Amino acid sequence: MIVGGGSAGLSAALILGRSLRNVLVCDNGEPRNLPSHSMHSFLSRDGTDPSDLLRIARDQLKPYDTVKIRNIEVKQINRNDKGFFDIEFADSTRVTSRKILLSTGIVDELPNIQGFSELWGKAVLHCPYCHGWEVRDKPLAIYGKDQDGLSLALLVYNWSNNLVLCSNGPANLEGKDRKILDSKHIEIYEQNIDRLEYSSVDKLERIVFVDGSSLKREALFIRPTQRQRSSLSAQLGCTMTESGKIKIDETGKTTVSGVYAAGDAVRTRQQVIMAASDGVNAAITINQDMVDEDIHVS
Repeated sequence: MIVGGGSAGLSAALILGRSLRNVLVCDNGEPRNLPSHSMHSFLSRDGTDPSDLLRIARDQLKPYDTVKIRNIEVKQINRNDKGFFDIEFADSTRVTSRKILLSTGIVDELPNIQGFSELWGKAVLHCPYCHGWEVRDKPLAIYGKDQDGLSLALLVYNWSNNLVLCSNGPANLEGKDRKILDSKHIEIYEQNIDRLEYSSVDKLERIVFVDGSSLKREALFIRPTQRQRSSLSAQLGCTMTESGKIKIDETGKTTVSGVYAAGDAVRTRQQVIMAASDGVNAAITINQDMVDEDIHVS
């Protein structure tokens, strides 16, 4: 059973299908990168619409008749007395599986400020490696404070030196940090933000502050708070990292026997190509574990 049909889950399904394993992929149809027009930094697929990538991946699974896909949410997973996993779906149907791969992803929690959710993935961006080239040399803003805001500002400066830091309140930066930003001519705006104004969901026009002032910008980068999209890892008793990701070893195994995890749910560096690699790694581990378990010595 693979829970989650993004790049991690479908890559795992491809490996397991080619390994002649019976696989069921379940997906609720809410990919994290759905708002984006294109994904980047994926060799041979740079600039591809994320939905097109998933369609191609599903099409390429069709020759493997041991792989099935269901567009349905997994509600609950419990281990039975035989050591297998009983899975219940949103429509109350059930199946039993020998192994579980969680590729359930994460949810980005945006500030409750007008314009952030509307522009998300288009002009409010999270990853300069994914989107920095498209907004290179344009007037940009960083939303953040403390060391997170500082580090993101210094990273994005590589793509544009027309940059400001908007902390939406006190920036909580010491004098030495402010001097670093000043040396790169990155001005700090500590006023509270009222809204983001935009002419379309693809183009930020200006940041409007509560005091009535405004600042013309064309895109904004943010490191949003993240949470697990699914509660299944908690149901299964998987150990989590300090940053709230599912803890795995180098092979993709969680701390729960028979449960594996891959993709954004396990990593802090989040790109489609990395998630796909995680899925391949976990699938190879699953297959090898099943090979080892099926050795019977008389």
